[in-house]
Amino acid sequence: MRITIIAGARPNFMKIAPIIDAIINKKQQGHDITYQLVHTGQHYDKNLSGTFFEELNIPFPDANLEVKSGTQSEQTAAIMIGFEKYLEESPCDLVVVVGDVTSTMACAIVAKKAGVDVAHIEAGIRSGDMNMPEEINRIVTDSLTDYFFTTSTYANENLKKVGVSDDKIFFTGNVMIDTLLKNESRLVKPPVWNALKLEAKKYMVMTLHRPSNVDEEHQLKGLITQLVDLGKDFPIVFPVHPRTKKLLEGLNLNFDNLHFIEPLGYLHFNYLVKNAFAVLTDSGGITEETTVMNVPCITLRDSTERPETCEIGTNVLVGSDSDKIKEAFSVLLSGNWKKGSIPKLWDGHAAERIVDAIADIYNL
Repeated sequence: MRITIIAGARPNFMKIAPIIDAIINKKQQGHDITYQLVHTGQHYDKNLSGTFFEELNIPFPDANLEVKSGTQSEQTAAIMIGFEKYLEESPCDLVVVVGDVTSTMACAIVAKKAGVDVAHIEAGIRSGDMNMPEEINRIVTDSLTDYFFTTSTYANENLKKVGVSDDKIFFTGNVMIDTLLKNESRLVKPPVWNALKLEAKKYMVMTLHRPSNVDEEHQLKGLITQLVDLGKDFPIVFPVHPRTKKLLEGLNLNFDNLHFIEPLGYLHFNYLVKNAFAVLTDSGGITEETTVMNVPCITLRDSTERPETCEIGTNVLVGSDSDKIKEAFSVLLSGNWKKGSIPKLWDGHAAERIVDAIADIYNL
């Protein structure tokens, strides 16, 4: 059996690494299973993609579609054209897509039109916010998927509500946590640690990239100004996404405790997260990592596709509501942040369960 694995953006790389390891292990046990890795090139900045292959020991891709930047439609079209050609030249039995980025949706469409089965890892998550491009990607991908691998019971229920049968849903856990647990002992202190004289649990990490937060200059400036003011007693380290960097230019956000830095690789970034007093973010994936590492997380979004990080973990949603942000900081700075726990099956073995299920499905 030949599997084609799709990766295109930073969150994908963390998710495919344990899948590849599990496939290799399965093959070594005598099962007829091989894989090919396709990098769409959706993220092309070295710190957003290149370093992940090195740090997480991911084999060099069999193909890079080199799509790079563009509008949502331009990227989708370019990925579909490139992947269709690749699939014609290198046929397979199953296409595995992960997460909810543009590459996930585009390659799922191409695979189904080519008559190839699709497996979606991280299927069924929903925010309910159709203004998020990722939500559209999730819905379209899951409408085409043959086998659904989920991270939570919430995702299972979302799929059942739209008519997915139980025999197509596999609750296997969270592959991104596989990667985190495997590499936690390898996390590396980034150069910025000494440059800014950081101390464990005495600084915050900020990430912002959602269009709802960064597309409008006045909104972005007001949000950052409030966060920096409320966290004035802490250095705030802000690795800036290339998309956000363009928007920040000219806003004159000069604060003594706010430090803009270049994007970091996986081992450097998660070292910062693990040792932070708190994380301020609009990312979904980071809320999963903070939950496992027991780091307080304030999420600057009105909705989340990962409700378990709020109901079970260390995450709180505040959106861009000034009062909710103040309230969250009040709890945080008083030392009364909730004590989270780790969701079921976030144990480092999700990828093994996924590959075992695939082997059973195809009688390998």
